[in-house]
Amino acid sequence: MIAIDIILAVLAVTGFATAGWLFYRNRVNGQRVGNAREDAERIRGQAEEEHRKLILSAQEEVLQLRTAGENEIKQRRQELNRMERRYVQREEQLEKKTEAVEKQQLSVKAREAEVQGTLEEAEQLKAEQLNALEDIAGLNVAEAREIVVKRGEEQARQDLARRYYELEKEHKASADENARRIVTLAINRLATDVVSESTTSVVSLPNDEMKGRLIGREGRNIRTLESLTGVDVIIDDTPEVVTISCFDPVRREVARLSLESLISDGRIQPARIEDVVHRSQKDIEETIRKAGEQATFDVGVSGLDPEVIRLLGQLKYRYSYGENVLMHSIEVGLLAGMLAAEVGANEQVAKVGGLLHDIGKALTHEVAGPHAEIGAEIAQKHGINYSSYRGILEHHSDEHETIESFLIATADAISASRPGARKESLEMYVKRLRDLEEAATGFDGVERAFAIQAGREVRVMVKPDDMDDVRSAELARDIARKVEEDLVFPGQIKVTVIRETRNVEYAR
Repeated sequence: MIAIDIILAVLAVTGFATAGWLFYRNRVNGQRVGNAREDAERIRGQAEEEHRKLILSAQEEVLQLRTAGENEIKQRRQELNRMERRYVQREEQLEKKTEAVEKQQLSVKAREAEVQGTLEEAEQLKAEQLNALEDIAGLNVAEAREIVVKRGEEQARQDLARRYYELEKEHKASADENARRIVTLAINRLATDVVSESTTSVVSLPNDEMKGRLIGREGRNIRTLESLTGVDVIIDDTPEVVTISCFDPVRREVARLSLESLISDGRIQPARIEDVVHRSQKDIEETIRKAGEQATFDVGVSGLDPEVIRLLGQLKYRYSYGENVLMHSIEVGLLAGMLAAEVGANEQVAKVGGLLHDIGKALTHEVAGPHAEIGAEIAQKHGINYSSYRGILEHHSDEHETIESFLIATADAISASRPGARKESLEMYVKRLRDLEEAATGFDGVERAFAIQAGREVRVMVKPDDMDDVRSAELARDIARKVEEDLVFPGQIKVTVIRETRNVEYAR
């Protein structure tokens, strides 16, 4: 029972405590609700005040915007009015211009009609005049046009010929001066001696008794010498002289040296002859090799094949028109190199081509064909450069593929045409001069022709009444062309046409 009382007491205390706590909380919450209501009233009042302020501010801003928009609309309306007035004015101006253009078009049409009528009248008059001219001249339009065209062509040809004459004269003056300077400089720098050895190999004897010893018993000595050397030994009635004849200059030189050695030694018999000939052949081969090497050294050429050097050395015993071919080749090589240096061409190529341009003459007695083609084949076989090869092939040609080829031909002509370089018989000299004069006198209008300067120039006197200065220039070109086609000559020939008019009066 006590426990129940205690439990009831505890429950009672707990109930009172709970009721007190609930009462306290309701009181506190009531105060908070009141405070919240007061805050809400105060915030609502502030919000209404802000709302009224915002409405007033918006109304003022709307009023300002409305005023600005009305002002802008007013300005734009004024601008549109101004533009409208301008457009109206332009439209009025365009209408006036259109009316003026229409009036001008009407005027132009009227003038066109008037011009058309005038043209028709002119065409009619032209046709009537053409008919009248045809009746008077006895020619139709086509024939008259042909005559006019021919006259125009003749006049144009005359004008072109005159202009060509003037240009040719002007350019020749400068070209001749430059060419003369270059060629003269090259020749003066070379200045080699003139070569004029004889091609006949003659061996002198101490006495006529030596002829019998050379012939030997039943001719065995001379037959042995001829069979070993391949020459013909001519022993005639000429006192104390033996002549050696052979197309091969090297074999001829071997025979000459052998004869001189046998004559000086005095022992002449077949076995001795064979020994002397073999020794002379070795000496000649060594001389040929040294001559070829010396030629390349003199010209300044290196790197040639030994066979080419040997063939070059053989030219030491070859002569052409009394001129030693090796000396001529050296001279051409030096001249070609100098000319190439002056004009800016390849100097080394010109030297090689000039030195080897006549190398084919070393084999002309063995191989058939022109020496230029033979030399070109030798150069091609032994790897000579292409430009030098063309120079060897074309040194006697009128057409040249390279500038070095032309310079080689020029140097060859300079060397060959030097005074004293080549011998020529009197009959051939006179015939060449006569052919040159006949080539010039074969043209119409030529009065006289004279070959001067050993055939290096031909002067032609023309009839002044038969041709003018322009025709004289054409005649000079025609004569030069005929000389090139019909005559064979070294170097070049100058053609001078002289037209002279003399007026003579006597004072009494």
